[in-house]
Formats: sequence, C-alpha cells, structure tokens
Amino acid sequence: MFASALRNAARPCRALLQSRGSPSLEALRWRSHLPLNTVIMFVPQQEAWVVERMGKFHRVLEPGINVLIPILDRVKYVQSLKEIAIDVPKQAAITSDNVTLSLDGVLYLRILDPYKASYGVEDPEFAITQLAQTTMRSELGKISLDYVFRERESLNMNIVEVINKASEAWGIMCLRYEIRDIKLPPRVQEAMQMQVEAERKKRAAILESEGTRTADINVAEGKRQARILASEADKMEQINSAKGQAEGLRLLCEALQHQQGLNAASLATAQNYIQAFQNLANKNNTLILPANVSDVTGIVGSAVGVYKSLSRTLQANSEDSDARATIQESSAYPSDIESEPK
Repeated sequence: MFASALRNAARPCRALLQSRGSPSLEALRWRSHLPLNTVIMFVPQQEAWVVERMGKFHRVLEPGINVLIPILDRVKYVQSLKEIAIDVPKQAAITSDNVTLSLDGVLYLRILDPYKASYGVEDPEFAITQLAQTTMRSELGKISLDYVFRERESLNMNIVEVINKASEAWGIMCLRYEIRDIKLPPRVQEAMQMQVEAERKKRAAILESEGTRTADINVAEGKRQARILASEADKMEQINSAKGQAEGLRLLCEALQHQQGLNAASLATAQNYIQAFQNLANKNNTLILPANVSDVTGIVGSAVGVYKSLSRTLQANSEDSDARATIQESSAYPSDIESEPK
C-alpha cells in the first residue's frame, strides 16, 4: 500500500519534470509550472526548489527525496543550477566614429545562490538580457569601427565584468559573453571591402617589387662571379701557357748544345719553310716570292748560321762575365796575395 501511494505521489513530479523540457516551457525556465505539494517530493540533480511555509521562506530542497507538510509548505521557485545559455536579441549600437552596427550575442550564466535568484530580482533572465544589451551599447560607443573586430575578445570580457558587478546581488554569475553576429550597413561594408582590396594590392605590389629587386641582385651577383671566375681561368691559362713555352725553350736550348741538336733544328727549319710556302696562296691571289725561293738549303743554312752567330755571341758574353767575377773575387782578398814569398 505504501509503495503504491509513493508511486502515485511521484507521478505529478515526473510529469512536471518531463514537461519542463518542452520548447514552450524552455523559454519560461524562470517561471515554469511549479510542482504540487505531494508530501514526498523528489528533487532532480542540479536543481534547487525554494519552499515557503505559510508565505515565508522556509528552506531550499536538496536533490533527492524530501518531505513537506501539506497545505503549509509550498514550492515557490524552481531554479536550475546548470550553466544556462541565453540568447541576447539583435540590437543596434553606434561606435565612436558614428557607424551604426547591428549585433547579437549569447550569454552564459549560472545560479550560485537560489535564494537571491528567487527573491533578489523579479525576472532574472529579462534583467540579465537588458543589462547585456545596455552594456554592449556602452562599450561599443567607446571604440571605433576598426577596433570592433580587433578588440572583440576584450569587449566580451568587459561586458562580463560589468554584468557580474550588477548580478552579484541576484546570486547569478555570468561566465562568458560571446558576440555571435555583427552586421554593417551596406555602404560601410563596401567601403571596408574596397579598403581591404587596396591593402592587398599594395602588399602584392610591394612583394612584386621586392622580388624583382632580389632577382636583379641575384643576376648581377651571378654575372660578377662569372666574370671573376672567367678572369681567373684566363689568368691560369696564360700562366700555364707561359710555363709551357718556357719549358719548351729550355728543352730546346739544352738540345741545341749538341751537334745532333743543330741537325734537328736545321730539319725543323726546313720543314717550317716548306709548310709556310704551301700556305702562301690560301687567302690572297697576289704573292711576293723571294729570288731564291727554290734554294731551301741556302735558306736553312742562313738560319742555322744566324743561330750559330747568336750562340757564339752569347757564349762570349758569358765568358766575359765569368772573368769579371773571378777578378772581383781575387780583389776581395788582398792579404792572401801579400802573404806569398817574393
């Protein structure tokens, strides 16, 4: 019997809790239908039921099973202790540079003290919504349009701070405020779009000029390095060519010091003469020939004679140089000459 009575007493509470989740009652969460006093009351988790006894505040029912006195006790307020999201309606606000904006937001709050939330304000949701709207208009009037989007986070924080100062007496804490949508006048939006396009074109022109400058610098640096490397290559080529010629002349000089070397030189001179004579008429039709063009032996002999004459001259000069050096050395030591016996 007691279990049947308990189930019958709990049915109105269950029906009320199920109906509170419907859309029609969701908008009236602060003034929802109150449960009837059925002696035994079951309070859901994260809810606070404010009970009045004979019209005066008695206590706040905690989650779980609670017993009330019929007729004397009455559930006056039902407060949800969960985080609540309130839709702030769209409103118009004017910035410091006289631009009219249309914006809305979402307010997140939580009830900390069910007693203050029940007896401190008549309609908490309406009061919080109006406070958020007026604070938003006040904060937007302090900044210009360019800083509305930049200072969006700080703007939300300022609104939360102002709301918490006013809602402290209501037992409600504002957790955060988020601006959901900002709409600009069509002309202002077009002007901002043109400004953004101009800024992007400016950045593109700067980047393009910097790229051209960097490319020109790279090309000039590459040409400079190429010229330096080419000049160094020519220098090394000339040095190697000079060393090769010097080495060839040295070997030729050593070879000509022998009789067989002179014969080889005579043969090389004759071959060069014949080869040069063959190339006389390759480029020009007019030829100037010596009188003894067919006397190869005489020409070779003349060349060898010139070489021998130069060799004798160089040898004589070398002997004179050696004699002068010997005389200078003997004059450098006079004491050795005086010390010899007469």
